[in-house]
Amino acid sequence: MIRYALRCDRNHEFESWFQSSSAYDSQVKRKLVTCPICGSAKVDKAIMAPRIVGKKGRATPPAEPTTTAAPEAASSGPTSLMLAQERELRAKLKELRDHIVTNADNVGDRFANEARAMHYGDKEHRPIYGEASPDEAKSLIDEGIEVSPLPTLPEDRN
Repeated sequence: MIRYALRCDRNHEFESWFQSSSAYDSQVKRKLVTCPICGSAKVDKAIMAPRIVGKKGRATPPAEPTTTAAPEAASSGPTSLMLAQERELRAKLKELRDHIVTNADNVGDRFANEARAMHYGDKEHRPIYGEASPDEAKSLIDEGIEVSPLPTLPEDRN
């Protein structure tokens, strides 16, 4: 793991951990690294002091970045760990799921049979959702029946 001090194009400073320097480069290239304060994806590494290993094999504590963090970053607390883009994506996924649950019929474990009946014209088409095993879902897809899983968010599991 490697920790980088980062700065966005609006001079907000923050830190983030990455599996490796190549993981950082890959995530920045795909615009996955964003400022937790303003959401900007224009992020660069800030100057940091290196971590030095002493003679006895103990690492000296890393020096703090040479510049101070923006006050908003310090006060944002644990919520700054979740990037603004991730929060927005989760909100949209929740909105999508809520829309489906509100506007479609829950057919439960009869989902595969209902979807087939509608696909082959035995039943009138209507929006449905329900449960299907991975094998049932694969079989539906193989038959040309469009299916998608309902998004499940981490907070749904708590």
